[in-house]
Amino acid sequence: MIQDMTYAEVCEYVKNLNEPAYRAKQLFEACTLGKTLEEISNLPKIFKEKIENDYIKFEIVAHLVSKDETQKIAIKFEDGSIVESVLLKYKYGYTVCVSTQVGCRMGCKFCASTLNGLQRNLSAGEILSQVLFFNKYLGGTLKERKVTNVVLMGCGEPLDNYDNVAKFLRLVSAEEGLNISQRNISLSTCGIVPKIYQLADDGFSVTLTISLHAPNDELRKTIMPIANAYSIKEILSACDYYFDKTGRRIAFEYSLISGKNDDDKTIEQLASILKGRSCHVNLIPLNSVKEKQLLGATRKRAYQLAGKLEKLGISATVRRTMGEDIEGACGQLRNRVGAKND
Repeated sequence: MIQDMTYAEVCEYVKNLNEPAYRAKQLFEACTLGKTLEEISNLPKIFKEKIENDYIKFEIVAHLVSKDETQKIAIKFEDGSIVESVLLKYKYGYTVCVSTQVGCRMGCKFCASTLNGLQRNLSAGEILSQVLFFNKYLGGTLKERKVTNVVLMGCGEPLDNYDNVAKFLRLVSAEEGLNISQRNISLSTCGIVPKIYQLADDGFSVTLTISLHAPNDELRKTIMPIANAYSIKEILSACDYYFDKTGRRIAFEYSLISGKNDDDKTIEQLASILKGRSCHVNLIPLNSVKEKQLLGATRKRAYQLAGKLEKLGISATVRRTMGEDIEGACGQLRNRVGAKND
C-alpha cells in the first residue's frame, strides 16, 4: 500500500505507472498530510483511479474526548479491523499513542488489548495513519508538524510485529515525511529478547520501554506469560546491550497491583536488580479493566513507593493517569469501539 512506502519507493511506484516524476512528490506529500484520495486536489481523477486500490482507507468510528482533554479514536480499516489510538496533550506538545496490532497474543493479566487474542498485524502504513490522522486533525502542515512525540503503547506488542514496526519507525522519522526524531519516540515491549537485540543492531535510537511489572521471574509469570519464555536476567542483558549501542536510558514500566507487587520488599528487590543501570521507572497505579479482577494500588501508595525507589538510588516517577474516563489510559485500549459508544 502507498502509505507503507518510503519516498523513494513512491517514486518508483509512480514511475512504474508511467506517470510524470513530479506526481510522486504530490502523492507523498498528500499522504503525509493525512489526506483521503478525495481530498487530494492536485492529482487528476484518472491518476487517482489508478492508485485507488493501493491507497489505505479507513473510517473513524468513534472519537471520544476525556475531561482531561485526552482524545481517543477507534479507527476501522477496510477489512473491518478496529484499533484504538490516543492523543495526549502535554505542556511541550502532543503525543500520539499508536496501536501496532489488532488485538494482542501476549496475554498480560492486566491488559484489555489481549482479551480477544491477536487478529492480525498492522502494516507500517496503518500504524502511520494513526499519527497522520491526529496531525491533520490538529491542523499540522508539512512545515509545521503538530504531533511532537509518538509512543508505541497501544493495542499489540510492537516487537511481535517487528518488520512493520521497523518500517513505521523509518517512515515517521523520515526527513521527507513528518520527521519526528527517534528520540521523541518510545517503544514499549513486554520483553521479546531477540527483537530487542535486533532493534539495537538495526540502528534504531528510540526510547526502549520495558513492561516489567515484577522484579523476579516467579511473580512475573503470574502476571505476564512472556516470563515463561524470557527471564528478567535475559531481558536486562538485552537492555544493557541496547544502552551500550544507543546511549539511550532504558525506561521500565511497573503497574502497581494492590496486594500483588506493591509491598516494600518487592519494591526493594526491584531497586536491587536495576541498581547501577542508566534507567528510569514509571510507576503506574493499575487502571481498571472490567473483565479483569485485579485492583490498582492507590496513587498515595504509588508516590510512597516512588520515594522509596529514589532513596534506593533509582530514578522513579508516578505516571499521570490520562483518559481513564474514556478507557484511554495505559492497559485499557482494545480492538473495538470504546465502551462509551457501544
